[in-house]
Amino acid sequence: MHLYAPFKQDKIAYTVHGKGRAVVLLHGFLGSVQLWDTMIVGLSKQFKVICIDLPGHGKSPCFGYVHSMELMAQSVKAVMDFLRLKKYVLIGHSMGGYTGLAFAELYPDCLRGLCLFHSTSYADSEQKKRDRSRAVKIVKQNQVLYVKATVANLFYPKNVKKLKKEVHLTLRIAQKTSKQGLVAALEGMKKRPSRDVVLHFVPYPILFIIGKYDAVLPMQSLLHQAEIATHKNVLLLEKAGHMGFLEEPLLCQKALKRFIRKSFQPYKKRV
Repeated sequence: MHLYAPFKQDKIAYTVHGKGRAVVLLHGFLGSVQLWDTMIVGLSKQFKVICIDLPGHGKSPCFGYVHSMELMAQSVKAVMDFLRLKKYVLIGHSMGGYTGLAFAELYPDCLRGLCLFHSTSYADSEQKKRDRSRAVKIVKQNQVLYVKATVANLFYPKNVKKLKKEVHLTLRIAQKTSKQGLVAALEGMKKRPSRDVVLHFVPYPILFIIGKYDAVLPMQSLLHQAEIATHKNVLLLEKAGHMGFLEEPLLCQKALKRFIRKSFQPYKKRV
C-alpha cells in the first residue's frame, strides 16, 4: 500500500515493509516502487525497507519541467524526515543512484552506506547529453515508441525470452510514466554534475553492482570507477544487463544483505 509524505505543496509516494534498520530503495528512470517487489520480499525479513516513487514516476507527481537530481534527493529526504528516520542505507538503481549521490552530497550525515546499482558518479559525456536531448524530442513525438525501445535495451538479450514476466512488468511500469515525468527526468539527468568526489571522501562503504552485459552503463567503465571509492565493494553479475535485481535476484539479495549489515557496523570494525 502506498503512503504519502508532504513535499513542495504536494506529496511523494512511498511504501514501508518490515522492521529494523532502515534501508531506502530508489528505482531508476521509467521505474517505480513496484520494480523492487522481489528485493522487498528478501530484505524486509531483516530490515525496514522504504521504497520511494521519485518525482514524475509511479504515484508521485511532477514538480516542474526539470527534475534535477538534487530535487529528487530533496524528495527522498522529505520522506525520511516524515518517517523520523535519521540514519539509513540508500540503494539506488541507475537514476536512483544519481539521486543517491546527490543525497550523499546534500545530507552526508544521514547515510551509513550507499549502493550504486547499475549506476555511475560520472556526468553525462557531450555525446550522452546530445542523446538525452534527442530522446526528449522523441518522447514528445512518440512516447510509446521511445518507452518500448528503451526497455528493450535494459535486459541482457539472453534473458529477454527467459524473463518474459519481468520484462513485461518493466514495460508496464514504464508505460505508466507521464510524458512530463519522462522529459523532466531526462533533462535532470543531462544536467547532473560528476560526483566522483563523493566516492572518494565518504566514510561509509559503497557497493557497486555491475552487469557484465549492461548496454546502458558499460562494465569496464564502472569497474574503473569503483577504484575511486575509498571503501568499495563490488558485485559483478555475470548474467545480467542493466536490471540485475530482476535478472539475478538471489545473488543481489545476498550481496545487499551482507552490505547492509556491514554498513551498520561501527566504523572501527570495518575491514
